Formats: sequence, C-alpha cells, structure tokens
Amino acid sequence: MAAAAISLPRSPPLLQPTRRRPAPPACTHSERGVSFDPGSAFYRSDSAAGRDLAVLAATLHRCRGRPDPSAPFLCLDAMCGCGVRALRYLAQAGADFVWANDASEALRPVILANLSRFERSSPAAEAGPRRWMVSHNDATRLLAERYLRREYFDVIDVDSFGGDAAYVRAALLALKIGGLLYLTSTDWRSARGYGSRSSLSSYGAYVRPMPYPNEDANSITVVGPLWTGPLHDASFLTEMLSLANEWGWACTIENGVTLEKLLGMMIEESDPRLPPGYIKT
Repeated sequence: MAAAAISLPRSPPLLQPTRRRPAPPACTHSERGVSFDPGSAFYRSDSAAGRDLAVLAATLHRCRGRPDPSAPFLCLDAMCGCGVRALRYLAQAGADFVWANDASEALRPVILANLSRFERSSPAAEAGPRRWMVSHNDATRLLAERYLRREYFDVIDVDSFGGDAAYVRAALLALKIGGLLYLTSTDWRSARGYGSRSSLSSYGAYVRPMPYPNEDANSITVVGPLWTGPLHDASFLTEMLSLANEWGWACTIENGVTLEKLLGMMIEESDPRLPPGYIKT
C-alpha cells in the first residue's frame, strides 16, 4: 500500500518558516551534542541511552531498511515531552519531517523552542520547507487519525509513562509497511507480577513474579505471553554497535551507561540456543 503525502494543517504564526522566531531560552541540557531545555516537562537524564538507541535504530532504518530510500523519511513522536527525541531525530537521524505530539498544551512553548533550535543551527533548514510540526492530542487518537487519512510514518516512537500495550495496535496501523516502531515502557509493577489487575488490563494476561521482568514484559507487549524465542535481532544490533563506534558513542559513558556494553549484552542475549529468561551472571 502506497503511503499518501502528509497533509499539514495551516500553521499558527509561530510555525511559519518564513518568519524568524525569537531566540529560544538558554540551554540547560545536552545529549550527544544536541542542546535543549526541558522546561517544566518530565525529563530523565538516565534515559539518554534509550534515546541513543532510538537514534541509532532510526538512522539504520533510514539508510538500509526502507523499500524506497529516496522517499521522505517521516518520524512521529507520539508522547514527546519536551521534544528532545523529536529534536534528535531531526538533528542526528536525518529525518525529513518529524511530528512531535504531547497531550499537554502547557508544554507547547517548550517544544517549539527546542525544535526551533534545529533550524537555527542550520541555515539551510531555516530557509527550506518546514521540517516539523507540533500537536497536542491523545496519542491513540492521533495515531488512529493518521491511519484513517492514510498518512503513514517510517518511524513511530511511543515513550509512555507506564505500559505501551494500549498503543501498539494504533501505532502499527499508522506505521509504514516494514517501518520501525520504538517503544519505551516504565511499567515495572505489572511487569514484575505485582499488579495482577493492571497486568490483565494492560497486557491481557496475568503476569507472575519472575527474575526476568524486562524480557517478560517485552514478549507480552510485542508478541504475546506464549512467546519464548529471542527478543533481539543480532544482525541489526551489530549494525547499531558498528554505527555507535563510527559516531564515537560506543565507549563513552553517558549517565553511567556504555552503549558498547549494553548492545554487546543484547547481542549475546539474542542467541536462540539460550533458554527463556536467560540471565547472564
């Protein structure tokens, strides 16, 4: 199925590419050379490694994973917070267009200020067509509307506060065939088997306490509670590690996490000969 072009609504004055915006406030944070200000948004610096992995995966998908590499590379951040993920997709993953959405309209000034940094850092981007837009909708509704309008994305990023299972179906509908769906979950209680009612509501299954809650939650969210096979694609992870080395990210420590060690462990865990729930000690 061919993807239709993204139809952009008429922009408010702050989004007009021909009008120069006032300088954004001073940056207070930086991730891999990308500066931004989280403002009043919920922001965890400890999650920077997860954003690193998102950028690496998206970059590889743009370069090697699409049926038509010449088509515009479209990304949607369904719960963008302060907009740092969307900004990094633009600045580092080579996105041609990013849709940044967050349900809180109070964060609009923060998101606009951060995304405008991309244009200010690149004169060509500021002079060219608009590369991003901001909306404030419920994530499920936004994804469903994109599907109904036949507006499909190469990358959809859902970083929810809690579990992601409720958004998977809507995200898959708005994703291009062969696209990349990047999910982040913080639903530790249900994944560890300590909330039977919430796990049934979120995952459609009762989760028992296990020594490997991450693997358990991933399999239930993505492929179902009966899946016991590998959770990783070793070849793709190896390419991510190679790109991280090329960019100089692999061996640097960001908030106590080394990507070389993290990706290396995931590659080892992808061995199909390992038993379910294998934990390296």
